[in-house]
Amino acid sequence: MAGTKFAILGDIHGNWEAFSAVLEDAQSLGVTHYVCVGDIVGYNANPGECLRRIRELNMSCVRGNHDHYCSHDECVRDFHPLAANVVDWTRNQLTADELTYLRDLKLVRLVSGFTIVHSTLDMPEKWGYVFDELEAESNFSYQSTSMCFYGHTHQPVIFEKAGFVRRLNGHKQNITLGKKYFINVGSVGQPRDGDPRSSYGFYDTGNREVELRRVEYDIATTQKKIVAAGLPERLAARLRLGV
Repeated sequence: MAGTKFAILGDIHGNWEAFSAVLEDAQSLGVTHYVCVGDIVGYNANPGECLRRIRELNMSCVRGNHDHYCSHDECVRDFHPLAANVVDWTRNQLTADELTYLRDLKLVRLVSGFTIVHSTLDMPEKWGYVFDELEAESNFSYQSTSMCFYGHTHQPVIFEKAGFVRRLNGHKQNITLGKKYFINVGSVGQPRDGDPRSSYGFYDTGNREVELRRVEYDIATTQKKIVAAGLPERLAARLRLGV
């Protein structure tokens, strides 16, 4: 059955090598539409390059917490020190137009019948995390579409609600009518589930199937760029571990 093929990306975090590898994988699958669930920038050394490519691809995007703080003059006391150290550096890498683009991104968007958000649907501006079934249950109360893709935790997972909420095993899932799904596509640029490979979502509307895909990328080059930029070396070290 013919349909639209979407690549759902999130938490790219200025990692050009990972982003490029994911785009190449998506193209091999015949993807024609790209979506980003936020955090284009932060942590890694190529925020401007990643942002410009996203705009070239005309991606539907929402604003993540790193996108927000890098484009707003606000206190970052709630950030982990590693993340806070990168905010000022990232601001200086972006043009005024690029900062305005990030600042103007919506927190929640509807895209072709599904929803995208960076954190949670109830209070997206608070940047809450959804790791487990209880936290997903709260989110489903605000979900008006059958599917919502999110990010922020850097850990891919599919939650399904059909009377009760359960975490689904496996990396592929058929989307069943009458059920709701809250799907974390993981992180392109800084995975944190113990697997250093990039993670993203592939959604085929014709088959009504979602796949959470993993892609190898040139971690060593990304690490060298982080160090050369004068960013914390710990940011480079964690990429190899996927934490």
